[in-house]
Parts: sequence; C-alpha cells; structure tokens
Amino acid sequence: MTPLPWPRTALRRLRGVLCDIDDTLTTEGWLTGAAYRALERLHESNLIVVPVTGRPAGWCDHIARFWPIDAVVGENGAFYFRYDHGARRMIRSYLQDDATRTSNRARLKAIGADVLKQVSGSAIAADQPYREADLAIDYCEDVAPLSAAEVQRIVALLRGHGTTVKVSSIHVNAWFGEYDKLAMTRRLMLEQFGIDLDDERERARFVFVGDSPNDEPMFRFFPRSAAVANIARFVEQLRHRPAHTTRRASGAGFAELARQILSARKPSR
Repeated sequence: MTPLPWPRTALRRLRGVLCDIDDTLTTEGWLTGAAYRALERLHESNLIVVPVTGRPAGWCDHIARFWPIDAVVGENGAFYFRYDHGARRMIRSYLQDDATRTSNRARLKAIGADVLKQVSGSAIAADQPYREADLAIDYCEDVAPLSAAEVQRIVALLRGHGTTVKVSSIHVNAWFGEYDKLAMTRRLMLEQFGIDLDDERERARFVFVGDSPNDEPMFRFFPRSAAVANIARFVEQLRHRPAHTTRRASGAGFAELARQILSARKPSR
C-alpha cells in the first residue's frame, strides 16, 4: 500500500470524498463488493460522499436514490442530483434549461453521426438514450479498443463542431458550453451543503480520486487529489496530475485509499 502524502491529523479533519466512477470505483465494468463497501464505509463515517461522473442522467437518478452517497454530479458537470430520503424527493439542478438541452441534443445527434462516418470502429455509447446534455462516443467500452490516434481523431472532429470535449477511460464526451466537473461540484456544494469550495480549498478538507483526463479540473483544484493506478495510461496527457497515486488499480485502488482515510479517522486510544 502506497503511503498517503498527507498527515493523519489532516485526514481526521476531512469533510468529504469526491470520486469518479468508471475505472475508479468500477473494475473492468464491474462495481465490486469491496469498492461499494468502501463507498459505504466512507459515508458511514460522516463524510460527504459524491460521485462526479461522465455517466448519464438516467444512471445518476438511480445512483442518487440507491447508493450510500449524498449526491451525484453527472454528464461531466451538466447537472447534479440529490435525493431527499426524508421528503422522498429528487432534487435536480441543471446548468442549462429544458429548451436548450432539447435543442443541443438534436445538434449532438447529427455530430455523432458524422463522427461515426469518419472514424471506423467508433460507436454511440450504449448509455446515450439516458443522457440529457452531452454526446458520448464509445472508443473501448462496448467496442474493440481504438488506438490513441483514433481517439484523438474523434476529439478533433468534435472540437471542429464547436463542442467542449473531454476524454474518459471509456468514452469521448462532447457538449455545448464551458462547464466541467469542477464547476458543477462547486455549485452542488454551495447550494446543498452551504460549502464554498474555494474557502475549503485553503483548508484542504476534501479528497478527490479519479483516473482519466476528464478528471483533470478536479486534480488541478483539490490539493488532496488522488488517482487509482490505472491513471498510468493517461498520465502523459495530463497538464495537472494528482498529488497521490494508489498502488492498486480501479476499484481495488479506491478501496485502498478509503482504508487509509478511514484508518486515519479512527479515534486515538
């Protein structure tokens, strides 16, 4: 287990843990029992736990309702969902209004068709029907893995259509607007928890853990940023790298990090 570069006293003062999902919590497409239990134990320790993911609104509704978490940021920052279990009500906050999202989906559908014509082997992601605000091009989840050059070709085509583009460990995501994972996480924390992340940044009381280029805004912002070991496949592409990398990959790496945080938070005897 790679030692954390942060003092145990600092970890005792943490307020929350934020994490990516694909290939950070999951392992080869599976959410393992160990990773899920790690998520649950963090939540049980009175930390604010929030997945910050590129996955779609349809999935995030389920995640917000049924996972041991406090909220979820989805589609790379297009929205946040928080389920109020007491009121039995889902709180949904979108960056763009209904009309804008509807118009943008039509534009993105045409752009996706153009990408598929020009990049053989790419596909519209299987979760696209459940998306509200972005386009996801599959380059390795349900298709044979494309080369790095082919992935960059997809990125260039999407940018050529005037979209913001981020690469995750499985998809290339595109949307209209200048938001990202960090922007919506800031909004969530202020609106739902009364936390100004810029103030909290000085105190370094949140940990973020991810694994791919679309996590880079979070790596840049949070002093206590971490990545699971499979970040190695992307690390040369990152201008802003995480402060810590786990020894183990994917869900096992997340569980490793959670154990270290929880161990530091145990009361001293």
